[in-house]
Amino acid sequence: MDKLSNDWLTDGLIDFEYKKYVLLAYFKKVRSSFQQQELYPMLGDLVFHYNNLIAFKNNHESLRKNFPKELAGVDFDKLELTYKKIVEDDELMNEIGDIINYALPLFKGSLSEGKEIYEFVESNCEVTPVGLLPLYTDEGYFFISHSPSAQTRVYRYQLTFLETSEEKYRGIHTTLIDNLRRGLGDTYESIKMGLTRRFSDMPNPATFLVYSKVKFPYISTLEPVAKRLLIRYISKT
Repeated sequence: MDKLSNDWLTDGLIDFEYKKYVLLAYFKKVRSSFQQQELYPMLGDLVFHYNNLIAFKNNHESLRKNFPKELAGVDFDKLELTYKKIVEDDELMNEIGDIINYALPLFKGSLSEGKEIYEFVESNCEVTPVGLLPLYTDEGYFFISHSPSAQTRVYRYQLTFLETSEEKYRGIHTTLIDNLRRGLGDTYESIKMGLTRRFSDMPNPATFLVYSKVKFPYISTLEPVAKRLLIRYISKT
């Protein structure tokens, strides 16, 4: 199983043993990916499902706590009112609760493992500007390269903004322009100069290099981590 459906918790048969089987198959795939240092899409998938489970559990507990109650009787000696809930959890909700309580530690453990891998990848990568940076850095080029390869992937990027009622998010839109093999006389500065001649709409582009000292799976790990590092670097500059 490559991934869980978005509504795996309530989709199909709601049975603890069945959902346990589904989860064990899923986390077997997660472990396999992490053992190969492949972070995505599994890490993003884990975050999505973990947050959904937490929200479901919190909403359920809030719903139980705030259910309407009816007056059941009065204890005149203690002047206390006793109440009983109009609605109690049925068997189905108890089953879902058991599934959630089983699943949450599994997701939390895998997220911790994924975070350790992410931090290891990040610690072996560095972002440096190529040449002088212009004042405008929300658009430009960036290169991704890793040791010991002479390959360099060249991207054009544009930072994007997403604003909600609570937060502002920075994203990045990228386009792969080239995949170059650097020769002895090739430098990142010369690659940048070639881009300015090739694309006249950006005569003085912001250009960055994301370099990894260790070889990681490219599409599933190095590329997404490099993009996040670039967003952070530009945000600070």
